[in-house]
Amino acid sequence: MSVVRDGAPGRSKATGSALEKTLRVMEALSAPGGPRRLVDLAAGSGLPRSTACRILTSLVEQGYAVTDGEGTYGIGLRLRTMAADIGAEASEGIVELLEFLRRGTGQTVHLALRGGDGLTCVRKIDSAQSFRTSSRVGSRFAMHSTALGKAVLAHLPPEEVDAVVRAGGLPPLTARTLTDRERLAADLARVRERGYAIDDEENEPSVRCLGAPVFDRDGTPVGGVSLTAAGRTSTREELERFAPPLLQAARSVEGLLRRG
Repeated sequence: MSVVRDGAPGRSKATGSALEKTLRVMEALSAPGGPRRLVDLAAGSGLPRSTACRILTSLVEQGYAVTDGEGTYGIGLRLRTMAADIGAEASEGIVELLEFLRRGTGQTVHLALRGGDGLTCVRKIDSAQSFRTSSRVGSRFAMHSTALGKAVLAHLPPEEVDAVVRAGGLPPLTARTLTDRERLAADLARVRERGYAIDDEENEPSVRCLGAPVFDRDGTPVGGVSLTAAGRTSTREELERFAPPLLQAARSVEGLLRRG
């Protein structure tokens, strides 16, 4: 998988409820690469600087964020502690699941979660083969060219898909990338029919991926699990044989995330 630029993801909405705005600031605050300046957190959350500053001031007062007093903010102890308490058991179970999937298929496994109009890799387990992808934990993935991204897009409302496309465009990352909105829509329809998405050298030359969506309790796609193989060693048909265990792994990840 090749990686989208390291900047913050675009946002489909510049407005929202007070809770939504706060969560967007916390998401930007928690992204890899911090601490961050106010201007960067405002851009990352898609909010005016004054709004982001007001939310950050409240987060600092509550212990969820810390500041150096000169406009730079980091994750506070209260947020770190809460994340550790909530996610430790689920995280351990997810790693075991992904490792089991890697052993059973022999392919590289990724878990990515959605943030705004993009996906961030949160877990990666390399295959035992010499083949290595360019992705890493913290990488941002394009939505239109990766199996993970298309697995999520396929289950979003049409207006939200349009917002994602407007924000990021459909840049040609390889000669196979779907850069036409109608062709992408047709591909997303096929994803919904079969339950998984395919990146057939669309994001990186000689790399094929299979991706399955991960849903929250409300049925909203929040990320996905994927298998990645070298195009020279695995045909599309050979990779698709692993669709059943991939889909089962995605459902199991959902259960652990909901428990956490």
